Amino acid sequence: MGSAPSIRRVSRRISTLLLATGLLAGCTVGPTYHPDRMKLPDAFTETPHPATAEEISRTEAEMREWWAQFHDPLLNRLVAEAIKGNYDLLIADQRIIAERAVREEAASAWYPQMDANAGGGDGRYSLNVDNWPLRPGNPANRPGASILTYGAQASWEIDAFGRIRREVEASEREIDATVEGRRTILVTLLSELAGDYMALRGVQLRLAIAEANVHNAENEVAMTQRLFLEGIGNTLQTAQAQSERDSELAALEPLRTQVSKISHAIGVLLGDMPGALKTELEEVPRDPKGDVRLPDLPRFPAVLPSIVIANRPDIRQAEREYAESTARIGVAVAQLYPHFSIPLNFNPNASAMYQAFQVNAMSWSFMMMATLPIMHGGRFTSQVVEARAHAEASRLNYRRTVLNAFREVEDSMAAWQDDENYVRQLHKASGESELAADRARRLYGAGLTDYLNVLTTQRTMLNAQDREASARTELLHDAVNVYIAMGAGWQGVALRDTSLPIDAAKQTILAKAFSR
Repeated sequence: MGSAPSIRRVSRRISTLLLATGLLAGCTVGPTYHPDRMKLPDAFTETPHPATAEEISRTEAEMREWWAQFHDPLLNRLVAEAIKGNYDLLIADQRIIAERAVREEAASAWYPQMDANAGGGDGRYSLNVDNWPLRPGNPANRPGASILTYGAQASWEIDAFGRIRREVEASEREIDATVEGRRTILVTLLSELAGDYMALRGVQLRLAIAEANVHNAENEVAMTQRLFLEGIGNTLQTAQAQSERDSELAALEPLRTQVSKISHAIGVLLGDMPGALKTELEEVPRDPKGDVRLPDLPRFPAVLPSIVIANRPDIRQAEREYAESTARIGVAVAQLYPHFSIPLNFNPNASAMYQAFQVNAMSWSFMMMATLPIMHGGRFTSQVVEARAHAEASRLNYRRTVLNAFREVEDSMAAWQDDENYVRQLHKASGESELAADRARRLYGAGLTDYLNVLTTQRTMLNAQDREASARTELLHDAVNVYIAMGAGWQGVALRDTSLPIDAAKQTILAKAFSR
């Protein structure tokens, strides 16, 4: 009968504490995050003409799978395999899993924390201590005792000033930043893969040009030998032709080495062994005339600064990091305010099982605790200053990232347009040098010019063709760089399932029940 009033008093106290909890939990200290707004130009200065709405819409659609604009089926397949198997991306997936677990860990502080315990055994106490007090329930002061105990300890922190809320908010922003970091890795992967692929096809084009010139050099050796036998030429001309042929043969090997190295690099980017794709990549695509076919050059994209801001994953990551560091200020400020918690202890003790559940064995406590920081030598205020400095540094880093991104866009656009003019000029020079070399061979065959003119025009033609091939390859690199500078490529790639499956068969019953 006497226990009923006690139960009612406990119930009233619990109700009072819960009410106080609800009133206290409505305050969140620290600054509210507002994105940093930079004044952006209306357009990039290196665009060839003001973009129309139709061109901008077309570019935004092409950004999702910009590599398809090169019209190369093998490149499309390589990109798909790289997105699936690249180890940098797979590692980034695990970072997202880890950050989400950190968020769950931070959010767990919102809930009561409870542990149960149980134990039992025998103990002996010394009797050789003066004035040793009689142990309760043991009037003979016997040195031995059997103890059986069980119970639970619980604690619930009241998030009165939003410390936990700010911790969770910061963790969520960190998850967002990690996701954007993965997208940055993806864009970098696309840049490396497409760049390597363009370099591979460019080297193969240069190799084909060099092999064609070796064939021409072989013909010139045969021609000098024939003219020598006819009494028109001499041994000097024959030796010069043979030397030129051997030099051009030697030039093939460094190009073949480059083909092998680039093939190995592409294989590793796809998550394969270096030589896995070597045979396939060394198969050179050719046009109907039999010439090496480079990937098609896309149309020049139309992009606005606002599109770059919205799509560059490094800019998005920097903005999320600024948001996270702003939330960390609230965590630091909350340390200056009182902390409220509700501890609960329930720990019965007895010497026998039948006594363990009797009223006299009961031992428990339930209260409201408040902790107010008073003197810590400036530690908490220093943490606030540190958090504010980190937030300001994050804001400045965001602005720096935007400026660097715009510089990359402007640079890549300028390079694309300048290299287009460069390729046109080199193509013209290559055609003229080829015509000059052909005329020199004909004149020499007719005995109307010296073989030195043949060598000079032949070397000029080879140099012009090689420079044109390199410039065409560089122009393809420029196109890749423009799309990468715009932050294109991640929009059409969904995040993989970044969750670890829990094997329920390996968990205990309690783990299954309370794993969340």
